[in-house]
Amino acid sequence: MKHRRIIVTNYGGPDALHVVEEECPEPKVGEVRVRVLAAGVGQPDLMMREGFHPETPPLPFTPGWDLVGMVDKLGSGVSGVEPGQIIAALPISGAYAEFVCLAQRELVPVPPGVDVAEAVSLVLNYVTAYQMLHRCAKVEPGQQVLIHGAAGGVGSALLQLGRLAGLQMYGTCSSQDAMAVSGLGGIPIDYQRLDFVEEIRRLTGDGVDVVFDGIGGSNIWRSRDALHPRGKVVAYGLTASLRGGRLASGRSGRRNRFQRLAIFGVCIVGGWLLPGRKRVVPYSIQWLKRMKPALFRQDLTVLLDLLQQERIKPLIARKFSLSEAKLAHELLGEKGVAGKIVLMTNEALMG
Repeated sequence: MKHRRIIVTNYGGPDALHVVEEECPEPKVGEVRVRVLAAGVGQPDLMMREGFHPETPPLPFTPGWDLVGMVDKLGSGVSGVEPGQIIAALPISGAYAEFVCLAQRELVPVPPGVDVAEAVSLVLNYVTAYQMLHRCAKVEPGQQVLIHGAAGGVGSALLQLGRLAGLQMYGTCSSQDAMAVSGLGGIPIDYQRLDFVEEIRRLTGDGVDVVFDGIGGSNIWRSRDALHPRGKVVAYGLTASLRGGRLASGRSGRRNRFQRLAIFGVCIVGGWLLPGRKRVVPYSIQWLKRMKPALFRQDLTVLLDLLQQERIKPLIARKFSLSEAKLAHELLGEKGVAGKIVLMTNEALMG
C-alpha cells in the first residue's frame, strides 16, 4: 500500500518541501502504525526547514511536530491499544505524512467527540502554554503577565489558559489581531506602534510578574525590563531569527542547530548577576518530555479533557491538505496568523 509524505530535501525556504509517494511504513516491535488525520504547522517547523532549530534532523526528513491520528496496525508486543482508536502524539518530526509508525509509549488517547484539528492544537501549543504557566512560572490568580505574539498558536493558548487561571493578561500583537487578543481576555499592545516596555509600565506601574517570550535574541532583555522586581521571563522560542518565514541572516542551506542557543545561556546567567532579581527561565517542551514523559501525558490528558468539556476552544487559523504544506509554510512565514494552521489528510477533510 502506498502513502504520501512531505520531505525537506535541502535546508531553505518553502520550496524545499516536496511530496513523495512510497510504500507505507511497517510497525516494528513495540510500535503502532498511525493513519494521520491532522498535523500541526508551527514556527518550529519553519526553523527546522531552515536548518537551525536544535531538533533539526539530517536531510532528507519529514517535518511535523504534532499529530492526531487513528491507530491502523499494531506491531508485535503491543497491547492496550486497538485499531480505530484516536490518539495524539508529539513525534517532533515525521507528522507531515499519511501514515507514521510510533512507539506505543508516544500515544495519548483522544476522548471521543472532539474535533481533530482542535485536538492537534493542544499537543504542542497548549501543552507548551500549560507547562510554562503551571510548571515554570507557577502562576497564581491575580498575577499580571505579558504574552508576546499573543494571537499566535502558543500565545492564544496562553490567553485561554491564563484566563482559566485568573490572570491579568497583556499581549503584544499587530493591530489586525487586537480584536482576537481582546476576545481571549487579554489587553492588546500594538508592538508596531507602541514600545511594549513603556506601555506595560504605563498600564501596571511597576511591571508584570511574568513575561512569556517566544521571540528570543535581544528581545529577552527588553522583556526583562517589563518585569517588576523578582519577576520572571519564561523564554521558549527563537522567532527573532526569522524574517518573513526565512532565516534572517539569509544563510540557510546548512544544518546549524546550536549557534542561536548561546543567547539563552547569556540571558540566564545575566538574570542572576544583574541587579533587580529578575530571572530568565528557559523552557523546552521536548526536553521536559524526555526527562519527565509522564508529565507530558498528564498535561495533555488534562487539556484534552478541557477541550471535551468545551472550557477551551483552540483558534484554527486555516486548514490545508497535506499536499499544500508549502502554501501553509508560506502563509505562516509571510503573514502570520491568529491561531493554529493545520494540515489535514484527505480522510479527515472529507470527514
